[in-house]
Amino acid sequence: MTKRIFTFFFIYIIHQVSAQEYLIDTLFIDNQFSKLSKTAKISNLNSDKILGNSTSLSDLLRFQSNIYIKENGRGATSSPGFRGTTAQQTAFLWNGINVNSIFLGQGDINNMNPLSYENVGIKFGGGSVIYGSGAIGGSIHLNNILDFNRGFNGILFSEYGSFGTSNSVAQVKFSNGNFSFNVNINHSRSENDYEVPQRKFINRNGEYQNTSFNLGLAYKINPNNEFYWQSQHYDSDQHYPIFEESQTRTKYKVQTFRSLAGWKLHSGKSRNNFKLAYLEDNFQYFGDINKTRTSGGIGKQYIIKNDFDLAVSKNSSINFISEYQYNEAEGVGTSAIGTPKRNQGNFSLLYRNNALEKFYWELGAKQEIVEDYKNPFLFSASGKYSVNNRYQTTLNISRNFRAPTFNDLYWKEGGNPKLKPESSYQAEMSHNFSYRNFKLGITPYYMYIVDMIQWIPVTSIIWTPKNIKKVDSYGLETNLSFDKDFGKHHINSNLSYSYTRSINSETKKQLMYIPFHKINFNADYQYSFIRFFVQAFYNGKTYTDNTENNFMKEYMILNLGTLAKISSKIQLGFKVNNITNQIYQTVDYYYMPQRNYAVNLKLNF
Repeated sequence: MTKRIFTFFFIYIIHQVSAQEYLIDTLFIDNQFSKLSKTAKISNLNSDKILGNSTSLSDLLRFQSNIYIKENGRGATSSPGFRGTTAQQTAFLWNGINVNSIFLGQGDINNMNPLSYENVGIKFGGGSVIYGSGAIGGSIHLNNILDFNRGFNGILFSEYGSFGTSNSVAQVKFSNGNFSFNVNINHSRSENDYEVPQRKFINRNGEYQNTSFNLGLAYKINPNNEFYWQSQHYDSDQHYPIFEESQTRTKYKVQTFRSLAGWKLHSGKSRNNFKLAYLEDNFQYFGDINKTRTSGGIGKQYIIKNDFDLAVSKNSSINFISEYQYNEAEGVGTSAIGTPKRNQGNFSLLYRNNALEKFYWELGAKQEIVEDYKNPFLFSASGKYSVNNRYQTTLNISRNFRAPTFNDLYWKEGGNPKLKPESSYQAEMSHNFSYRNFKLGITPYYMYIVDMIQWIPVTSIIWTPKNIKKVDSYGLETNLSFDKDFGKHHINSNLSYSYTRSINSETKKQLMYIPFHKINFNADYQYSFIRFFVQAFYNGKTYTDNTENNFMKEYMILNLGTLAKISSKIQLGFKVNNITNQIYQTVDYYYMPQRNYAVNLKLNF
């Protein structure tokens, strides 16, 4: 059955893309992400931002976005939350492919090293019509870049910091008119044995290390045909903190392999991007690090995806996206899910129109077909109106979803095969102002989630997931930026604020681990060869249970650093993290490091 479906999709795609006449300049593996910026709230973190928070993706997102990061101690299990939603309602995209775990339906961002990517994109708000399950609160895009006609270049970056921490990356690129090559090898490790003496806390058994190898290739047959391949192999060893020396030490090991091959073809008014992807996730949990694994599992995904875009007129286009997946998994030991398998497909249709000088709009619809359950019909509608050069407003309305995971459906005992997908309706309206060197964005939003999946106890030892919760989430996001050159002086700053209410419709209580207020501030000042930067975030009162009885107090964390370009090829950096020595947690009981230091060296060649 699987082979027949693969064959059908391949013949179908070949039929659609049989001509060729359009010039290709630069390859964008995730070609949808750039289109989203016309109406959606988007943030892009480039290589400089990534190297400025190289310790982990958790640190990068915590200091460079309004996303709340819930981390069980530095380097341990970590998960994001957009706009009052959970980690399962956040989609992770690797070069346009959804890589959320088929076991848990989420991603552990401390097992996604940011040094593997040249760009980390953030999309706020729903995106299931394009990016599938989990894209309810927002999506995080891990992007690799393949360039042409850039010659040979590379970087070596090493950072050494407190608690025996090191982060290193070596990257080499070569490209000419027809060929592009990009290889990236990075490694991070830490003893991670920090202390918080005021709370008598020691991060025992907190060490971690991970290594990632990334290879990208692209070949341009002619100006209209381009083949590409991007792969990643990731290996990590992550220990889980304990509170007392007498406790048993545990650890978690992960091996991930991702491979994506594609063919881009341009033909007159049509463009096509055909992808084949294979994803494999292996994990092993050791209840005692000195013994064999307690549990584990392996998940495999085979994906065929096609993105066909046709310009029906000078100012409008139709975009048809089709995808087929075959997923299989196996649980080992106490990871009792058996050996589930699943066939699923989806079809999306989008229409975009910019016929009017000041008004752009688009409509989208999607239907998922899955053998295990019935999925909702999804839709999206958005528009952008440019009043003048100083003011633009956008409106987005959508229905999004999250599919039940293999653990939700098949866990023994307790899995519930009768679960329905979570569904959400949401709307947002952005107002964007610009005046000289200032830019201001204001985005109120509302989200209503139904059939939220929640695990509840059936007996003292058995829990089961049910569709029981409804959630109202609403809030306001603002962003003010300033950018100006004064001769040899350059100043860049960004201040963002978010107010979030996420209410259980039954209890009328704020959901746990969702702060009411979050503020981020980043500023850079550069003069000639030297640069100074500030990173800061404020986290407001955050409840740690669903009764609003227990909470973590507000706190502000401040980092200061400097970079000096010794020459065009050598850069030195120094950074002080948590310079005010603040005591804080992002998860109850798990304290984060106080003041610590890092020094780094970057070589360009």
